[in-house]
Amino acid sequence: MARTAILVVDMVYDFTNPQGLVFYPENQQILPRIAQAVQTCRDHDALVIYLQHRYRAGKFDKNLITMRPNCIEGTGGELLDESLTVMPEDYVIQKRRYSAFYGTDIDLVLREHDVKRVIVVGTKTNCCIRATVTDAYNLDYDVVVVSDCVATNDPVVNEVHLSDIDRYLGTVITLDRLDAVLGEE
Repeated sequence: MARTAILVVDMVYDFTNPQGLVFYPENQQILPRIAQAVQTCRDHDALVIYLQHRYRAGKFDKNLITMRPNCIEGTGGELLDESLTVMPEDYVIQKRRYSAFYGTDIDLVLREHDVKRVIVVGTKTNCCIRATVTDAYNLDYDVVVVSDCVATNDPVVNEVHLSDIDRYLGTVITLDRLDAVLGEE
């Protein structure tokens, strides 16, 4: 049976906590809705995958040349937000690039579970969400983004990327439609 997975993108301390190195208040605001989306997906037997942005301590990484250091292993900034509940059957996949698919085994995990549709929630709509959605689309997954469960630091930028995703790469829905969409399997 084909399945659905929810991808929770980069809801880590440095992005979600006011003391984090690249905190955006919008990320803290979407956390309760993300928890609700994860529970709705669990209720429909969807696979839950948390993506954890994480750079290696003391090692070169191209991304850290042009941006503020963040999500460095061992600092606590790379840890998933404590409000999220990771169950033993869930996956936590570390990533070093914007897309969850680049340099990780997420595609293998999805295929091993016969996943055909991915629900995407998390941060940053214009960066990690967009890159992950683009790669999921290019790998032939049916992509659904929950608009009130993604964020970035600029509402106009957020809406522009959601509009593009909805037009070219997948479907954009609101959280209140998630249960019905999952029921269509």
